[in-house]
Amino acid sequence: QTMYNEEVSSAPGSVSQVRESTNVLMQLAKGLNISTFIVGHVTKEGTVAGPRVLEHMVDTVLYFEGDRHASYRILRGVKNRFGSTNEIGVFEMRREGLCEVENPSEFMLSGKPENAAGSVVACAMEGTRPMLMEIQALICRSNFGMPRRTAAGLDYNRVNLLMAVLEKRMGLPLSNYDAYVNIAGGIRMNEPAADLGIVMAIASSYKNKPIAEDTIVFGEVGLSGEVRAVSMPEQRVAEAKKLGFKTCIVPSVTLKSIGKVDGIEVIGVSSVNQAMNYI
Repeated sequence: QTMYNEEVSSAPGSVSQVRESTNVLMQLAKGLNISTFIVGHVTKEGTVAGPRVLEHMVDTVLYFEGDRHASYRILRGVKNRFGSTNEIGVFEMRREGLCEVENPSEFMLSGKPENAAGSVVACAMEGTRPMLMEIQALICRSNFGMPRRTAAGLDYNRVNLLMAVLEKRMGLPLSNYDAYVNIAGGIRMNEPAADLGIVMAIASSYKNKPIAEDTIVFGEVGLSGEVRAVSMPEQRVAEAKKLGFKTCIVPSVTLKSIGKVDGIEVIGVSSVNQAMNYI
């Protein structure tokens, strides 16, 4: 703690010091009608370090996240007394400093290879902002009794679950193959809407057949191989259209809410078997 109150006898960083110092800053901010930022640090688990009383006292808690190997940073709200926390800001570290990324989807898709098997574009929601991301999969025959499974930017257990669905419902002998699944750009995608993209990327790599360049997919996949609805499909399709995609593969149950969209063909699928027809 670099700021402390001399009227409090306890050491800087203690609960009473944090509480009293924050209280003085809050009174100053409200009295002068200004905004005050209190900068702290996080633990290895990603939570705010020190006494939790600081989080309870302030009006807003913002996390500034990013991978050290990636140039972008994400500003994410986890508490907001006066608005929604379902908003993020994306920034990029450049020579002139930290700059806003006005179109994160276009930024994430830059450098995407053309006609590459195992590559598909999926749409995730970061708060209320749709973001298009490239899911990559590489399937190759295993030389060992225990095949390797690697997931970067995705939930490892979710990838294993979806591979089991492909093996059971589609008959793909993936238990004899190594699988490497990755989100290009180093970002994380934990939303169930990525399921259909993961499944199609894995199947595309296994069959060595690319998915059309102008196609985007989203949808949750169940254990029976069904494709389930996800939230805010209209915003996802609108983002895909804005970036020039011509085909959008979505859960069939969301077709009614999406309606007809000029400039992009919206195709509904109810199972992974139907989705495989577009590889």
